[in-house]
Amino acid sequence: MKKNLGAGAVAFPTPVYIVGTYGKDGEANAMNVAWGGLCSSEPPCVMIALRKGRYTYDNIKERRAFTVNIPSAQYAKEADFFGLISGKKTRKFDAVNLTVKKSETVDAPIIDDFPFVLECRYVKEMEIGEHIMVVGEILNMAVEENCLTSKNTPEINKIDPLIFDPAESTYHKVGNEVEKAFSAGLAYLQK
Repeated sequence: MKKNLGAGAVAFPTPVYIVGTYGKDGEANAMNVAWGGLCSSEPPCVMIALRKGRYTYDNIKERRAFTVNIPSAQYAKEADFFGLISGKKTRKFDAVNLTVKKSETVDAPIIDDFPFVLECRYVKEMEIGEHIMVVGEILNMAVEENCLTSKNTPEINKIDPLIFDPAESTYHKVGNEVEKAFSAGLAYLQK
């Protein structure tokens, strides 16, 4: 039997997105954003939710661009750090040993050490409660070559993306494949 727990901001899995932006001073900034996900297939778009007044939000509005850098599990400490302090007060990349490069597609930085990045153009936003949902059109996906399948698609186990448990405030790794999507359920259509 299920126990009712009331309303809460918990869903599984929750990605760890490190959002890269440039400030007015041209300095690279990164923010750990756990509320986000894909929101359109065509055009391909991703959504991130930021609290009002965040430095990253101001940067996105100014530059009309951002990157979503997906860290592998080995970068849990760095990813966590990016969510602890504001880029208004600290140059975050001075504290971590990560390589930052300028995106060739949008006016935002890429964290080169992370295996997967989405390069996004700001499209629109919507205010929801204490957050602003920002939608970015994915103009480019950049993936480390050793993290691609033979079909040139990202391979989740090689990327080893860090995920977040909002119920317990812990980081996790993804598990093994269970079934093939868009085919496992076909058995029910044949009955």
